Amino acid sequence: MKRALTLALAGLVGLIASQAGAIDLKEISYDTKGAGKVVFSHNKHLSKKSARGNAAFSCATCHTGNKSKKHYTMADMYKGQSCGACHNGKQAFDAHECSKCHQVKEIVYQVKETGPTPFSHAKHLAKVKDCATCHTKLYKTGKNPTVSMAEMEKGKSCGFCHNGKKAFGVDKCSKCHKSPELTYTTAPVPKATFSHSFHTSAYSCKDCHNTIVKPDMKKNKRVSMAEMEKGQSCGACHDGKVAFSVKGDCAKCHTGFKLPAKMTFKNKKGTIIGHFSHEFHTAAYQCNDCHTKLYPYGNGKRITMKQMESGASCGACHDGKSAFSVKGDCLKCHKSS
Repeated sequence: MKRALTLALAGLVGLIASQAGAIDLKEISYDTKGAGKVVFSHNKHLSKKSARGNAAFSCATCHTGNKSKKHYTMADMYKGQSCGACHNGKQAFDAHECSKCHQVKEIVYQVKETGPTPFSHAKHLAKVKDCATCHTKLYKTGKNPTVSMAEMEKGKSCGFCHNGKKAFGVDKCSKCHKSPELTYTTAPVPKATFSHSFHTSAYSCKDCHNTIVKPDMKKNKRVSMAEMEKGQSCGACHDGKVAFSVKGDCAKCHTGFKLPAKMTFKNKKGTIIGHFSHEFHTAAYQCNDCHTKLYPYGNGKRITMKQMESGASCGACHDGKSAFSVKGDCLKCHKSS
């Protein structure tokens, strides 16, 4: 009887022990305001060895038996409380290495003027290990108010580091913002192209934006060649001093632009009665000497010889002073029958 009681008690102890060993240690998820979800793994922590010896961590390493509903901030952890008791850079990785617990995202900012602008946490954390460099000195975790480029230039937001010393300056806009190659429809002459990559290799973005051209192209009014010749838009630099003049070689902007070597004029019957050579005239004159003061680009209205003799069309130059007179040798322009 005594032996049976002993065996029963031993079995009961064994059952209790087996149940204790089968405690289900769950993965705990904490939803942090503005910093995403943080997962705490009991199994992962209990498998670690203590820095003070070879023994593994036990429940008693963290749990005192007294339940506490106190919420610990990151500032508390930096002072050694809660997770910070071990995560101090000695026993375990430092609590400042936030991305080891907090899932960080690659962020894309929708900038109205320049389109989607990406920010890579991974890329920045590869160089700056301490998240506290930015959070919460520069940014709150979560949504932040929009900061203008002018404010960044004064050291706010990205400009705190991107000042040309710690990291490239915020004036290097194309490092973050996409700079598209632009094409303008300029009928009847071929389309004009503008290369951001070519211009930013020699100039800073702020040399043009916002003083000459607004970043949001929809807010820029159409500028004519005549206005450019007076210093507006492209003409602010393309004046023949800083860069080639807008009055010069049209093909430098209007790609594929080819002057017709010789233009022919016909009468109502279809007979060729005259010739005009662009090749000959552009050897001595610039395009704007005739366009658009004397002729619109494309087909202008028909001008009579009498109107030319009064100074219209060809007669503006062919007056016997600047060039031979339209009243002179007709065969210089008109083909003899």
